[in-house]
Amino acid sequence: MNVVRLVKQAKKGNKESLLELIMTEKDAYYRLAYTYMGNPHDAMDALEEMIVILYEKIDQLKSEKAFYSWSKTVLVNTCKGMLKQRNRLVFQDDLLLEGQDVKLAAASYDPYKKSDQQMDMDQMLLSLNEHQKEAIQLKYWHDLDYETIASITNTSVGTVKSRVFQGLKKLKERYGGGQFG
Repeated sequence: MNVVRLVKQAKKGNKESLLELIMTEKDAYYRLAYTYMGNPHDAMDALEEMIVILYEKIDQLKSEKAFYSWSKTVLVNTCKGMLKQRNRLVFQDDLLLEGQDVKLAAASYDPYKKSDQQMDMDQMLLSLNEHQKEAIQLKYWHDLDYETIASITNTSVGTVKSRVFQGLKKLKERYGGGQFG
């Protein structure tokens, strides 16, 4: 697959080329959306919104080679926007749960039930600030390089490295572990 060629075709309005680009990384997009949204339904909503935005704004992409970094940035921004909107709304389903943890209830719909190890990691990450948690998840759960994370989070590479380093240091201090360096 030639990414540059497909992006150029997509910029000319070829929907199939854009779809091919998206489908090539569909699993990575889903995992990224799920990391932010916390449940499959909202992750799929975020993906749908991302596709619309990509279609509408593909002509704004300056470097065809940067398509995947750019599209993941669009997805993260979409997720963050949806989360902000969600925090402003009170869903009827939330009222029906009568005090139950809404995130845990939503996770019950996950076809890939969370393992004990995953739940332990989620619990450990709660001790980090939002920026450290995000940087560590993007680096180690999604295997993104520092440059891509910097682009997605709209920060410098040095800031990303610092957030990962400080977050890992905090986890080591709190939970122990091997040599850190």
